[in-house]
Amino acid sequence: MTPGKELLFLALGGSGEIGMNANLYGCDGKWVMVDLGMTFSDPAYPGVELVFPDLEFIEERAEDLLGIVLTHGHEDHIGALPYLAADLGVPLFATPFTADLIRRKLEEQGLVKDVTLNVIENDGSLQLGPFGFRYLPLAHSIAEGNALLIETPYGRIFHTGDWKLDDEPLIGVPSTPEALTRLGDDGVLALVCDSTNVFNPESSGSEGDVRDALIAAVKPLKGRALITTFASNVARLHTLGEVARATNRQLCVAGRSLDRIIAVAKANGYLLDLPELVDFDTAMGLPRRELLVVATGGQGEPRAALARVAEGNHQIKLEEGDTVLFSSKVIPGNEIAIGRIQNRLAADGIQMITDRQADIHVSGHPGRPELAEMYRWIRPQVLVPVHGEMRHMAEQARFGLEMGIPKAVVQKNGDLVRLAPGDPGVIGHERAGRLVLDGDVILPADGLTMGERRKLALNGQVSVAVALNAKGRLVGNPVLRPLGLPVEDDLDAFIAEAVEDVREAIEKPPAKSKGKARGPHTVDDVQEAIRLAVRRAATRWTGKKPVVTVLMIEAA
Repeated sequence: MTPGKELLFLALGGSGEIGMNANLYGCDGKWVMVDLGMTFSDPAYPGVELVFPDLEFIEERAEDLLGIVLTHGHEDHIGALPYLAADLGVPLFATPFTADLIRRKLEEQGLVKDVTLNVIENDGSLQLGPFGFRYLPLAHSIAEGNALLIETPYGRIFHTGDWKLDDEPLIGVPSTPEALTRLGDDGVLALVCDSTNVFNPESSGSEGDVRDALIAAVKPLKGRALITTFASNVARLHTLGEVARATNRQLCVAGRSLDRIIAVAKANGYLLDLPELVDFDTAMGLPRRELLVVATGGQGEPRAALARVAEGNHQIKLEEGDTVLFSSKVIPGNEIAIGRIQNRLAADGIQMITDRQADIHVSGHPGRPELAEMYRWIRPQVLVPVHGEMRHMAEQARFGLEMGIPKAVVQKNGDLVRLAPGDPGVIGHERAGRLVLDGDVILPADGLTMGERRKLALNGQVSVAVALNAKGRLVGNPVLRPLGLPVEDDLDAFIAEAVEDVREAIEKPPAKSKGKARGPHTVDDVQEAIRLAVRRAATRWTGKKPVVTVLMIEAA
């Protein structure tokens, strides 16, 4: 599929889901990619932590791909780069803070020489074939959040990336309403827009309000205060520095991702007025009411600092009278993990404050009033909702039409959208799957390995070893080893019965097949007969159908 004299849009990730953003624009025979992110795994992928978009579509057309342009440095927008970018063989483009995050990721993977990373100054621009890109800063929960104005021969696209409106962002200077209105005056064909918070009837709120609420929450506390937040939220880290000063507390940071973000931020001119940090030993020697800890792990991550503090195996110690403040949103799917940590803290008498008790967090994504403002400034001919589940994107399409946008296109990963010329809409579908990082290997999410892993997780496994002589007679006793099969109290009895079933399966002649005479046993016949016999025995005993592995040995 090569773009002709037309403007195409194709999401390979991030449409129909929140995370793993990967968007393609095509025209005049060429493609460009905007963002290449990852998402975290769920129970559908046992043993896996990271999930990436399957780029098969564009890998097959890599000679027509001109580059990857990154909007900002969140993992769901840049996280797949160290794993997938080198294979595409195209240059990357990002503003300084985002580029620094990417560079460090590439260094960790030993890929600095394999991937060309171009730094574009804030408010800068670049040209890739028929595509012109201009960075436009918007407020978000990370430094250098940007929209992209994409110029093409067939019309202009305003690709928002992740954004919000903030009268007091604390970090960065977002584009003004006047500047965005001028863009609308010049004409915008398509607004490709973040849908995450479309159901929120209120604006997302200001980082300045969070600062005031956190100061009010921390000031009366008499014990140690620990605040957990997203490590990438540089504006929140700036806020917490101000909270420490306002409440006369020393600031301590717990979590490697926080250390990394602070280093990158300072290298790029941010957080230069952050108070001097104290180490863990110094922190634990301070009077309790003089310490403020910032820690990772607000989403319940088991190896993050907060989980280790809750379990009592971190250098930072909390006890009754101390307080943990959750200055972060609960990401759907993390409720159980977060609840587990909160229960541990509660058992130790530690007080907790979340955004339900105080206004100590604001989202980085636009609510309905902010979306309405953006529509009024940009005035696109067509709205393409992205960055959301189907319910979010369908709702934003409805809302945009209500607000006067002439046309909205609801699409999902793999839907090929023609934006121009003619009436915009979905014109086809391309493959858009998922990849998983399993250990050090990248695999298809719907492939053989994950299918087997799910079966093992659901039903368990039984290994069977048998020794047969040259005549196909059993030598000795079959050996069975069940794993994950619920026969704990009846293990010996189950094995004894299954062994007898195996003996019978070996001795029984193969079944007569359609009109054919019975023939001699083949190795495959015997192996399959054993497998079925053991699985039937397991089903009788447990109701489960485990994966059965048969090892046949030829005995002398």
